[in-house]
Amino acid sequence: MAIGGAEDKLGATRILRRFVAEAGGSDARIVVCATASALGPEIVELYDRLFYKLGVAEVVSARPRDRREADKQEHADAAALATGIFFTGGNQLRLTTLLGGTPVAKLVRTRNAQGVTVGGTSAGASILSEHMIAFGDEGSSVISGSVRLAPGLGLTNRFIIDQHFTQRDRLGRLLTALAYNPFAVGIGLDEDTAAFIGPDETLEVEGSGGVTVLDAADVSFSSMDSVSEGQPVCMLGLRLHILVAGSSFNLHTRIADAGSLQSRKE
Repeated sequence: MAIGGAEDKLGATRILRRFVAEAGGSDARIVVCATASALGPEIVELYDRLFYKLGVAEVVSARPRDRREADKQEHADAAALATGIFFTGGNQLRLTTLLGGTPVAKLVRTRNAQGVTVGGTSAGASILSEHMIAFGDEGSSVISGSVRLAPGLGLTNRFIIDQHFTQRDRLGRLLTALAYNPFAVGIGLDEDTAAFIGPDETLEVEGSGGVTVLDAADVSFSSMDSVSEGQPVCMLGLRLHILVAGSSFNLHTRIADAGSLQSRKE
């Protein structure tokens, strides 16, 4: 579950409610990892209150401040017993530099492969995939050298995530990331909007905004390899879908489906 940031925490809380439901509902044991945040204990307390209010059985907080703390057995033990693992927002490079390669990171991947729901908001969404946007320029143009990629947690290599997508004008940087290697699907998440990816690799949308899906599988030409840094890049054959709640996209077949929206129209 990847959230574009700024998810509703005061109203219907649709996204967080679905995360709880996927993690086991009233039997859920949620581990909240707030390592990415600079807010300190406040962010941990905020999500603790939210998840308890949504009726989970237990919330365990984990906020290692350096790699030595990340190696502590207590964090691995918490992840081993979790039915849901949630990464808060903040700085995605802080998350990966502190957790990357640690036993906790390996255990998160293992638990996710076993069916445990792993989610994150903002920076916590960016780190879920194998390839992560570390930072980049805003705007709609594809510019060589305008994006830096880094390894993420590696739950999947099927997609690259960007968050606060429409609000921060990040189309260009997600397209630039795909221009480096069109294998992945680009997923641009608006605020208060989430992509739930199931075991069948179908992405379902929840929330009030949109999810921009950039499919580069049929790209016939990219000039990324031949232009100088700072110059615009030519890409031909790109496909773009805009999904909202009720629609979906299969990451394996790369087919978008309007779902319940189509039924309403008919």
